Amino acid sequence: MSETPVVEWNRDPAASPEAPLLVLFHGFGADEKDLMGLVPGLPSEFLVASVRAPQREGYGYRWYPLHGDDAFDPVQVTAALEPLIEWLRELAAGRESVSLLGFSQGMSVATSLVRAMPGAIDAVIGLSGFTLPEPLPFFRDEELEKEPFKLFWGRDPQDPVVNDLIVNLSAEWLLTHADTTKVQYQGMGHGVSPQELRHVNEYLTHYVLKAEKSSPRG
Repeated sequence: MSETPVVEWNRDPAASPEAPLLVLFHGFGADEKDLMGLVPGLPSEFLVASVRAPQREGYGYRWYPLHGDDAFDPVQVTAALEPLIEWLRELAAGRESVSLLGFSQGMSVATSLVRAMPGAIDAVIGLSGFTLPEPLPFFRDEELEKEPFKLFWGRDPQDPVVNDLIVNLSAEWLLTHADTTKVQYQGMGHGVSPQELRHVNEYLTHYVLKAEKSSPRG
Protein backbone atom coordinates (compact mmCIF):
# COMPACT_ATOMS: atom_id res chain seq x y z
CA MET A 1 0.00 0.00 0.00
CA SER A 2 1.32 3.45 -0.87
CA GLU A 3 1.79 6.01 1.86
CA THR A 4 -1.27 7.86 0.56
CA PRO A 5 -4.24 5.51 0.13
CA VAL A 6 -6.84 5.81 -2.61
CA VAL A 7 -9.72 7.77 -1.10
CA GLU A 8 -13.23 8.79 -2.16
CA TRP A 9 -14.38 12.06 -0.52
CA ASN A 10 -17.84 13.50 0.03
CA ARG A 11 -16.38 16.98 -0.53
CA ASP A 12 -13.05 18.73 -0.97
CA PRO A 13 -11.03 18.18 2.24
CA ALA A 14 -9.07 21.38 1.68
CA ALA A 15 -12.31 23.35 1.89
CA SER A 16 -13.14 21.83 5.29
CA PRO A 17 -9.87 21.95 7.27
CA GLU A 18 -11.53 21.79 10.70
CA ALA A 19 -14.66 19.76 9.96
CA PRO A 20 -15.25 16.59 11.98
CA LEU A 21 -13.74 13.65 10.11
CA LEU A 22 -15.41 10.31 9.46
CA VAL A 23 -13.30 7.63 7.75
CA LEU A 24 -14.98 4.61 6.13
CA PHE A 25 -13.37 1.18 5.70
CA HIS A 26 -15.12 -1.20 3.31
CA GLY A 27 -15.51 -4.96 3.56
CA PHE A 28 -13.76 -7.90 1.90
CA GLY A 29 -13.98 -7.75 -1.90
CA ALA A 30 -15.46 -4.24 -2.08
CA ASP A 31 -13.84 -0.87 -2.80
CA GLU A 32 -13.80 2.75 -1.67
CA LYS A 33 -17.08 3.54 -3.46
CA ASP A 34 -19.02 0.79 -1.68
CA LEU A 35 -19.87 2.66 1.53
CA MET A 36 -20.37 6.09 -0.02
CA GLY A 37 -24.05 5.20 -0.44
CA LEU A 38 -24.38 5.54 3.33
CA VAL A 39 -23.26 9.17 3.35
CA PRO A 40 -26.68 10.76 2.63
CA GLY A 41 -27.96 9.03 5.78
CA LEU A 42 -25.14 10.34 7.98
CA PRO A 43 -24.83 13.79 9.61
CA SER A 44 -23.88 16.34 6.95
CA GLU A 45 -21.36 18.02 9.24
CA PHE A 46 -18.82 15.26 8.62
CA LEU A 47 -16.05 15.36 6.08
CA VAL A 48 -16.16 11.75 4.89
CA ALA A 49 -13.19 9.83 3.52
CA SER A 50 -13.78 6.31 2.18
CA VAL A 51 -10.53 4.35 1.86
CA ARG A 52 -9.62 1.58 -0.59
CA ALA A 53 -7.97 -1.55 0.83
CA PRO A 54 -4.48 -2.40 -0.49
CA GLN A 55 -4.84 -5.95 -1.83
CA ARG A 56 -6.78 -7.08 -4.90
CA GLU A 57 -9.65 -9.50 -4.25
CA GLY A 58 -11.75 -10.44 -7.28
CA TYR A 59 -13.29 -7.28 -8.69
CA GLY A 60 -12.58 -5.41 -5.47
CA TYR A 61 -10.07 -5.26 -2.66
CA ARG A 62 -9.28 -6.70 0.76
CA TRP A 63 -7.33 -5.43 3.74
CA TYR A 64 -5.68 -8.81 4.38
CA PRO A 65 -6.45 -12.50 3.70
CA LEU A 66 -9.38 -14.07 5.52
CA HIS A 67 -9.09 -17.61 4.21
CA GLY A 68 -6.42 -20.29 3.91
CA ASP A 69 -3.06 -20.61 5.63
CA ASP A 70 -2.41 -16.86 5.59
CA ALA A 71 -5.75 -15.82 7.11
CA PHE A 72 -5.19 -12.92 9.52
CA ASP A 73 -1.47 -13.06 8.68
CA PRO A 74 0.07 -10.46 11.04
CA VAL A 75 2.64 -9.34 8.48
CA GLN A 76 -0.06 -8.53 5.93
CA VAL A 77 -2.34 -6.95 8.52
CA THR A 78 0.53 -4.74 9.67
CA ALA A 79 1.32 -3.78 6.07
CA ALA A 80 -2.28 -2.59 5.67
CA LEU A 81 -2.44 -0.72 8.96
CA GLU A 82 0.87 1.11 9.27
CA PRO A 83 0.39 3.48 6.30
CA LEU A 84 -3.15 4.20 7.50
CA ILE A 85 -1.88 5.22 10.93
CA GLU A 86 0.47 7.84 9.51
CA TRP A 87 -2.08 9.06 6.96
CA LEU A 88 -4.77 9.38 9.62
CA ARG A 89 -2.51 11.27 12.03
CA GLU A 90 -1.78 13.87 9.36
CA LEU A 91 -5.38 14.13 8.21
CA ALA A 92 -6.72 14.42 11.78
CA ALA A 93 -4.51 17.36 12.75
CA GLY A 94 -6.61 20.39 13.70
CA ARG A 95 -9.97 18.68 13.23
CA GLU A 96 -12.86 18.92 15.67
CA SER A 97 -13.13 15.13 15.94
CA VAL A 98 -12.11 11.88 14.26
CA SER A 99 -14.49 8.93 13.92
CA LEU A 100 -14.14 5.65 12.05
CA LEU A 101 -16.73 3.40 10.41
CA GLY A 102 -15.96 -0.12 9.27
CA PHE A 103 -18.17 -2.66 7.54
CA SER A 104 -17.37 -6.38 7.98
CA GLN A 105 -13.58 -6.74 7.57
CA GLY A 106 -13.42 -2.95 7.67
CA MET A 107 -14.53 -3.04 11.32
CA SER A 108 -11.35 -4.95 12.17
CA VAL A 109 -9.36 -2.16 10.50
CA ALA A 110 -11.23 0.60 12.35
CA THR A 111 -10.86 -1.06 15.74
CA SER A 112 -7.20 -1.86 15.04
CA LEU A 113 -6.49 1.81 14.39
CA VAL A 114 -7.97 2.65 17.79
CA ARG A 115 -5.75 -0.03 19.33
CA ALA A 116 -2.72 1.56 17.67
CA MET A 117 -3.60 5.16 18.56
CA PRO A 118 -5.84 5.19 21.66
CA GLY A 119 -7.19 8.60 22.59
CA ALA A 120 -6.98 9.88 19.01
CA ILE A 121 -10.34 8.49 17.88
CA ASP A 122 -13.64 9.84 19.22
CA ALA A 123 -15.90 6.97 18.17
CA VAL A 124 -16.01 3.82 16.06
CA ILE A 125 -18.98 2.46 14.12
CA GLY A 126 -18.79 -1.29 13.48
CA LEU A 127 -21.30 -2.73 11.02
CA SER A 128 -21.67 -6.51 10.64
CA GLY A 129 -18.03 -6.89 11.56
CA PHE A 130 -15.45 -8.12 14.02
CA THR A 131 -12.12 -7.32 15.69
CA LEU A 132 -8.74 -8.93 15.08
CA PRO A 133 -8.48 -12.15 17.10
CA GLU A 134 -4.85 -11.52 18.11
CA PRO A 135 -3.12 -8.25 19.06
CA LEU A 136 -0.22 -6.86 17.06
CA PRO A 137 3.01 -5.65 18.72
CA PHE A 138 2.18 -1.97 18.23
CA PHE A 139 -1.31 -2.19 19.74
CA ARG A 140 -1.75 -0.36 23.05
CA ASP A 141 -4.65 -2.38 24.43
CA GLU A 142 -3.65 -1.72 28.04
CA GLU A 143 -4.53 1.95 27.54
CA LEU A 144 -7.98 1.02 26.27
CA GLU A 145 -8.54 -1.09 29.37
CA LYS A 146 -8.14 2.11 31.41
CA GLU A 147 -10.05 4.37 29.00
CA PRO A 148 -12.35 2.31 26.74
CA PHE A 149 -13.24 3.76 23.35
CA LYS A 150 -16.81 4.47 22.23
CA LEU A 151 -18.20 1.87 19.84
CA PHE A 152 -21.50 1.29 18.07
CA TRP A 153 -21.69 -2.36 16.99
CA GLY A 154 -24.64 -3.33 14.84
CA ARG A 155 -25.21 -6.80 13.40
CA ASP A 156 -27.74 -9.50 12.61
CA PRO A 157 -27.38 -12.38 15.12
CA GLN A 158 -27.93 -14.72 12.14
CA ASP A 159 -25.32 -13.02 9.95
CA PRO A 160 -24.50 -15.68 7.31
CA VAL A 161 -20.98 -14.40 6.62
CA VAL A 162 -19.21 -13.64 9.91
CA ASN A 163 -18.96 -16.87 11.92
CA ASP A 164 -19.84 -17.26 15.59
CA LEU A 165 -16.26 -17.92 16.69
CA ILE A 166 -14.92 -14.57 15.50
CA VAL A 167 -18.05 -12.80 16.80
CA ASN A 168 -17.60 -14.32 20.25
CA LEU A 169 -13.89 -13.50 20.34
CA SER A 170 -14.72 -9.92 19.34
CA ALA A 171 -17.41 -9.60 21.99
CA GLU A 172 -15.06 -10.93 24.67
CA TRP A 173 -12.33 -8.44 23.78
CA LEU A 174 -14.75 -5.52 23.55
CA LEU A 175 -16.08 -6.19 27.06
CA THR A 176 -12.85 -4.91 28.58
CA HIS A 177 -11.68 -2.41 25.95
CA ALA A 178 -14.74 -0.57 24.61
CA ASP A 179 -17.78 1.33 25.80
CA THR A 180 -20.06 -0.58 23.45
CA THR A 181 -23.56 0.15 22.25
CA LYS A 182 -24.54 -3.18 20.70
CA VAL A 183 -27.70 -3.40 18.61
CA GLN A 184 -29.01 -6.51 16.86
CA TYR A 185 -31.09 -6.30 13.68
CA GLN A 186 -33.07 -9.47 13.01
CA GLY A 187 -33.33 -10.37 9.34
CA MET A 188 -30.79 -7.80 8.13
CA GLY A 189 -28.28 -10.39 6.94
CA HIS A 190 -24.77 -9.26 6.12
CA GLY A 191 -25.55 -5.69 5.25
CA VAL A 192 -26.79 -2.34 6.55
CA SER A 193 -30.50 -1.69 7.10
CA PRO A 194 -32.25 1.71 6.96
CA GLN A 195 -33.04 1.38 10.66
CA GLU A 196 -29.40 0.72 11.50
CA LEU A 197 -28.29 3.72 9.45
CA ARG A 198 -30.72 5.93 11.40
CA HIS A 199 -29.26 4.59 14.64
CA VAL A 200 -25.72 5.31 13.41
CA ASN A 201 -26.77 8.87 12.57
CA GLU A 202 -28.20 9.31 16.06
CA TYR A 203 -25.11 7.81 17.68
CA LEU A 204 -22.70 10.09 15.81
CA THR A 205 -24.86 13.12 16.50
CA HIS A 206 -25.06 12.43 20.23
CA TYR A 207 -21.61 11.04 21.03
CA VAL A 208 -19.49 13.01 18.58
CA LEU A 209 -21.13 16.20 17.32
CA LYS A 210 -22.85 17.17 20.57
CA ALA A 211 -19.74 16.17 22.53
CA GLU A 212 -17.70 18.58 20.38
CA LYS A 213 -19.91 21.47 21.44
CA SER A 214 -19.73 20.61 25.14
CA SER A 215 -15.96 20.00 25.21
CA PRO A 216 -14.26 21.33 22.06
CA ARG A 217 -10.73 20.25 21.28
CA GLY A 218 -8.07 22.76 21.94
